[in-house]
Amino acid sequence: MQRNQKLEIWGGIECTINRVGNDYFDQLAYSGHYERDNDMDLIASLGVGMVRYPVLWERHQPAEGQPIDWTWIDRRLSALREKGITPIAGLVHHGSGPAHVNFFDGSFETGLADYARAVATRFPWLEYYTPVNEPLTTARFCGLYGHWYPHGKDDKTFFKILLSECKATILAMRAIREINPDAKLIQTEDLGKCHSTQRLSYQAKLENERRWLSYELLCGTLTPNKPMYRYLRKKGITKKELQWFLDNPCRPHIAGFNYYLTSERFLDEDLDNYPEEFHGGNGKHRYADIHTVHVPMHGRACGPATLLKEAWERLGLPMAITECHLHSHREEQIRWFHEMWETCNKLREDGVDVRAITAWALFGLYGWNCLVTKPGGDYEPGVFNLRSGCPRPTALARYLQVLTDHQVYYHPLLEEEGWWKREDSNRYLTTTKVVSLQRRKKVPKCSPLLILGKSGTLGSAFSRICRERRLHHLLVSRADLDLTNKAAVAEAIAELKPWAVVNAAGYVRVDEAEQDQDACFDANTKGPAYLAEACRAGGVKLLTFSSDLVFDGRTSRPYRESDPVAPLNTYGQSKADMEEQVLAIDPSALIVRTSSFFSPWDEFNFVTQTITALRDGREVTAARDVTMAATYVPDLVHTCLDLLLDDEQGIFHIANEGHLSWAALARKVAAAAGFDPSAIKALPQSRMGWKAIRPRFSALDSEKGIGLPSLQDALNRYLDACGESLDIRRMAV
Repeated sequence: MQRNQKLEIWGGIECTINRVGNDYFDQLAYSGHYERDNDMDLIASLGVGMVRYPVLWERHQPAEGQPIDWTWIDRRLSALREKGITPIAGLVHHGSGPAHVNFFDGSFETGLADYARAVATRFPWLEYYTPVNEPLTTARFCGLYGHWYPHGKDDKTFFKILLSECKATILAMRAIREINPDAKLIQTEDLGKCHSTQRLSYQAKLENERRWLSYELLCGTLTPNKPMYRYLRKKGITKKELQWFLDNPCRPHIAGFNYYLTSERFLDEDLDNYPEEFHGGNGKHRYADIHTVHVPMHGRACGPATLLKEAWERLGLPMAITECHLHSHREEQIRWFHEMWETCNKLREDGVDVRAITAWALFGLYGWNCLVTKPGGDYEPGVFNLRSGCPRPTALARYLQVLTDHQVYYHPLLEEEGWWKREDSNRYLTTTKVVSLQRRKKVPKCSPLLILGKSGTLGSAFSRICRERRLHHLLVSRADLDLTNKAAVAEAIAELKPWAVVNAAGYVRVDEAEQDQDACFDANTKGPAYLAEACRAGGVKLLTFSSDLVFDGRTSRPYRESDPVAPLNTYGQSKADMEEQVLAIDPSALIVRTSSFFSPWDEFNFVTQTITALRDGREVTAARDVTMAATYVPDLVHTCLDLLLDDEQGIFHIANEGHLSWAALARKVAAAAGFDPSAIKALPQSRMGWKAIRPRFSALDSEKGIGLPSLQDALNRYLDACGESLDIRRMAV
């Protein structure tokens, strides 16, 4: 691997196998990667030339002396090789080794060396290795913070673990080179930095020296005149232990750095400025330890460009970003990778030897919200989204394909900065009037997202959330654009040149539609069909909405996308006809079926009207024999925007998890808002005075893996958002 003209893009799979107590948590088991051979095709589709791939010790040799079954990894590495992708073999990823070894008696070091030799013997063609991923971070989690085995919480344990990992890395590379003398070490470490107030500068200085320890040990440059050499000696590390690294250097071929928004931190002794969750100390001072993205840095040197320059000046090694990932909405994931891509290219122009940037967590990751201390945990999508159980490419996949094809990627979403660069990311220590700054901001000149339905619940919600997510958009009303006028629709799309259209307009009065059928079909069927024609002609993405009322309710399980439609009323028929016509005209269109939505931003929904009526002492009646799945509008809109950016097409079901009758929902809402649930009068559908027949069961489920939080969770957030404005006594739900 020589320094090339262009910055390379690598891929990486989150593959942590860490130990907590006697339990091992395996990211590849959570993701299902062990069972999916076609993941290799998906990786190849991105055009990446190298991939960090797990050949993990704990997985392949969990018991002492156990013969290794190479079948699975044989197949995977061979597939990568056949597709022209070079693997970087990872042997331990945030792990402590199999249960029969430990960091304190030499068994981890010799055991990993033996395993590495076995890997090299089996795969002598493997050239690149990462024997131990992020040794400093792993040592902190295992020996300083107590999160992972062996759960130490003191400096000496932390340093002992770090030395063991670095020694194991050197011995592993020595064993590998017995088989393949040309094998190269691609080391990885967190690219962190600590900032502080003046009083805590001593602590920041210590931590900023400590961050180089793994590289200093591997390179054999931790000499007795270095501050950290003296500090380790003070903490009980012997001269003999440190001399070993001076006598046995193993300089990495590439210094890999993993940079996250949590990598840089700020220390402040003024605890009152921060939530208690950030409070800590060092035995001498109490202080808050907070991510720098949440505090104004007042000109302090920070950010990935600064830190990579520091690493280049300190180590003089070729470098790569070996993990680039952000847990956020889709446009922010692209903005983050794009910013890192541009940063690395600019550094190369300035003479800094940055070789590659790695799209990390190709298949997402699990449980980092709880630092992988419990089984499972929250899932964060990566380049591919696994929520359906079958990986589907996100917008990041297309972005990477464009870059690896040596083309320039552009999307209007890049006209806005990522949230981490905005004034409102500074949650603490700031008096900036963010709102006024936002109002003064210039409107982007890029192609907008066109949102139809200005006066409706859904259209206004899309506009509100687009403002939050910094997605340039235009919100138009029926007076601005009549969807039943085919020529006007075509003219508007041609003139405005949106990158996508969200049709949140339509006829919504289900009962009145029975007597007003022409108006209902004009708005719900004819208009979307005209939109589909105009969008197809202009190469514009279309998102439009359908309903659970396309079904007849003759089932006892929630409806999935592939279930046949059989509407019972005019409104449902207008939506079913729309689906058929829109997809026939424009197969790339995205149609979202949803149901019974409620929002904190309008009064015209069942949940808000129920609370208002109870507050005012009015009777609330609700159907007891009609079951549906309610949908929280903010969840719906966020998910739709992600699907739109992912360029999904076809029909998707989106509703919050859980289903119940209208009467049961009203009682749940009453109890949560502090009212007597018995005040709800439950009636059969036949006594509700409805002109349109409703299906007795119309709950939605998704076979495509589009899952929203539970209804209970959504209701909690709804009450938090609007409880005060409704003047209610919020109860624990």
